[in-house]
Amino acid sequence: MEAPKNESFRDSIATINEEGKRAWVFPKKPSGTFYDYRKYVSYFLLAFLFAAPFIKINGNQFLLFNVIERRFNIFGFPFWPQDFHLFVISMIIGVIFITLFTVAFGRIFCGWICPQTIFMEMVFRRIEFWIDGDRGKQMRLKKSKWTSEKIKKRVLKHTIFFIISFLIANIFLAYLIGSDKLLEYVNEGPFKHVGTLIPLLIFTGLFYFVFSWFREQVCIIACPYGRLQGVLLDNKSIVVAYDHKRGEGENGRKKWRKDEDRAALGHGDCIDCFQCVHVCPTGIDIRNGTQLECVNCTACIDECDTIMEKVGLPTGLIRYASEANIEDKEPFKWTARLKGYIIVLIVLIGALFTMLQLRNDIEANILRLPGQRYEHKGETIISNVFTYKLVNKTTEDISNVSFKLRAIEGTITLVSTDKSFVVPAQGLAEGTMFIELDESLLSGDRTKVTVEVYSSDKLIETTTINFLGPRSF
Repeated sequence: MEAPKNESFRDSIATINEEGKRAWVFPKKPSGTFYDYRKYVSYFLLAFLFAAPFIKINGNQFLLFNVIERRFNIFGFPFWPQDFHLFVISMIIGVIFITLFTVAFGRIFCGWICPQTIFMEMVFRRIEFWIDGDRGKQMRLKKSKWTSEKIKKRVLKHTIFFIISFLIANIFLAYLIGSDKLLEYVNEGPFKHVGTLIPLLIFTGLFYFVFSWFREQVCIIACPYGRLQGVLLDNKSIVVAYDHKRGEGENGRKKWRKDEDRAALGHGDCIDCFQCVHVCPTGIDIRNGTQLECVNCTACIDECDTIMEKVGLPTGLIRYASEANIEDKEPFKWTARLKGYIIVLIVLIGALFTMLQLRNDIEANILRLPGQRYEHKGETIISNVFTYKLVNKTTEDISNVSFKLRAIEGTITLVSTDKSFVVPAQGLAEGTMFIELDESLLSGDRTKVTVEVYSSDKLIETTTINFLGPRSF
């Protein structure tokens, strides 16, 4: 069954032609109020992205995702494998936060915050406008023969693209291995760290490929978030929308003619100039309604407002609005779904904050040595051997660390160390210990015993162990 004429645009995407080949998008250089706001937001986020690995709070890198060594820092808070539950909650909060904004404001994350959009539109695309010119010049340059001027522009553009891609790869490497280690590698020279250089060049090539060729296809084809918005949006979600009631009127859109009474003829305010299509970075026609490819970049809003001002019609033909607002003039409302997301978000943020406040600076794990049971020492003394591992989550050494038993008489003897020792900053201390108790204090073959960890006279952690003894009959 053939699709209705006004729905035929859904049969294909704008970046694929009738032969199934790539249709290159040459967007017009955007300008306007929203574009200026997007530039401010983008430059702030770019500065944050490049600066975050080099910012330190209490000696901790502001953001660190060291998967290899299993060390993570989020906003200066260090997370160790033992804190994985905190890391998971943080990620869930991020997902729900994005989901909440999608339900309320559509794909606004893609147009204003997504690194792919920011790098593509505010860095690489602006360099392309500077070297190749605006939409018309780029199209003519692509069709022209390979002259010395064309070769010069192509070499200059792609050289700059590759350099920026290499810089981005280095910044991402700083997030993975730490800025201090990255600077150390740079000072020592790349050939002393070939094992790191090769993956760095691979990621450089990947970034170069994405921003020089794949481009908007990331948002249209590769990104799962675009599919997710189809599930999250409803008729009350505020998106970049074309006011079809005002734009089409009773007899549809029509080209502009000076001194023509469009209202009397039944034509809407859309003058069918196609500027909203030409400025779109994904090549769609926003007048067809909300589409998967739309990233809410607002370029069409600015362009349409400019045209409306030139022809003396009210602005806002394309604007942030919901389907309910356009159809029934309904204002934005806080729906039950939105309120539910907000409540869940507040609860999770409260839980994360509480867990961070209750988290100890040191994590103690004391386990019985595998394969070892208990030993008799004299007539009544029972001995167990344990291994201990102390993880220091702070940026300062913890000195004079010792162990004591709580509410039970016994002795703790450390193997190959003094009675007290030091746990290095953001490091660990491990070893072996013997715990000896009088048999009369034991309750069966397994007795719960609490071990306290002290730094000088300050209690810094407690943990519980199972102490093995003879089975009582």
